[in-house]
Amino acid sequence: MCVGVPMKVVEINYPMAVAEAKGVRRNISIMLLPEDEVKVGDYVIVHVGNAIEIIDEKDAEEIWKVLDEVMAILDEEEG
Repeated sequence: MCVGVPMKVVEINYPMAVAEAKGVRRNISIMLLPEDEVKVGDYVIVHVGNAIEIIDEKDAEEIWKVLDEVMAILDEEEG
């Protein structure tokens, strides 16, 4: 299964950026998005270290809500 997660861009040094989610920061590539479209503060979907789409904050929050629910179910099944 492939999963892309929402992250907030906190620093840009094209073609790379630093993005953060849930207190974790990662270096990501933004090469797949137009250089002048990604801004600090934007939310992006990150898949395998690459930003693949810009989304709004509301969508990022909704995606994390669902991902957290899925992780809770998986934790219950393992526990």
